[in-house]
Amino acid sequence: MGENLLKMKYLIFPFIIFLSCVACDKNDDGDFIRSPNSDGLAVSLSESNFENTYSKLIATLEDNDKIGIVAEVDHSSNAAGAGLALPDTKVVLFGNPTLGTPLMQENQLAGLDLPQKMLVYQEDDQVYVVYNRSEYLAERHNLTAAAPQLEMISNALRLISFNATAKDQYLYSSSVTPEEGVITVSSENPFERTYNKVKGAIEMNANLTIMAELDHQTNAASVGKELRPTRLIVFGNPNLGTPLIQRSRTVAVDLPQKMLVWEDEVGTAHISYNDPKYLVKRHGITDNDEIINNISNALAGLSKAAAK
Repeated sequence: MGENLLKMKYLIFPFIIFLSCVACDKNDDGDFIRSPNSDGLAVSLSESNFENTYSKLIATLEDNDKIGIVAEVDHSSNAAGAGLALPDTKVVLFGNPTLGTPLMQENQLAGLDLPQKMLVYQEDDQVYVVYNRSEYLAERHNLTAAAPQLEMISNALRLISFNATAKDQYLYSSSVTPEEGVITVSSENPFERTYNKVKGAIEMNANLTIMAELDHQTNAASVGKELRPTRLIVFGNPNLGTPLIQRSRTVAVDLPQKMLVWEDEVGTAHISYNDPKYLVKRHGITDNDEIINNISNALAGLSKAAAK
C-alpha cells in the first residue's frame, strides 16, 4: 500500500480500534453507528459530507505512487440509469501488487477479494466508509504465510480510512470459514480460452456491463513476482444489484459481481465467483429470494458455458 502509508504502524492513533461490535453502538465520540451485521467489515462514520469524504479518499489513494486505482463504481448513478433510487453510494477498487501478490501466491482464490475496495455511502445524515478487514481475507482464504503482508495491508487501510473520515473505526469480527461462499467450476478449456469465453458471454448479454478487468499475473510481474495465470473480471447489472443494496447498503462493497479465472499447478483452468446466497447471509439481506435466484442462475450459466 506504499511505504509512506506503512509508516502508520509507528504512529500513535487518535482513535480506538475495537475488536468487535454489537448490532448498534456508539464510537468514542458518541456517534451512533448502525451495524449491518456483516462479518469482517471495518466501518467508520465520517465527520464530513459524502462528497468531501469520497474526495479525501480518492486524494489519499492518488497521492501514493505505490497504489493503483483500478475502477470507481457509482452505484447511485447506475441505479438511476435503471430507473431506481439509491442514496449516494460509491465504491473504489485499488491495489498494490507488492502486498497483494503474496496472498495469491499462497492461495489464488484470494484474487477474488483483490484488489482492495472501499465503500462510501450516505444513510440519512450520516456518511460511512466501509472495507473488508485483512483478517477476513486471511480467514476466508486460509492465509498464514502471507501474515506480514496482511498486517501491512491492515495498517494501510486503517490510515486511508482515517484520512477520509477523521474518525475512529469499528472492526466487526469475522466468522467466515475457509472458501466459504466461493463457487468454483473447473474448465475443460485452457486458461486463455476460458477467460475469453467468460468475457465474451458477459459482453453478449445486454443486461451486463464490464466495469474492470485485472490481470493479477501481469501486475505481479511488474513488481518482480511470479504468479500463475490469474485474472479478474468485474461486471454488473444494476436492475438486480440495486435492490440488494437498498436492503443492505454494505453489500455494495461486494458488488459489482466478479469472476476469477485462474490456472492451478497442473495447468487446469477454473472459474470462481461469490455465491449470491453467501452475500445475503453476510450482509443480512431479506425478502429478495427471486432476485438472488436470478443472479445465482445467471452466474452459474456464465461459468458453465465458459467451462465447456
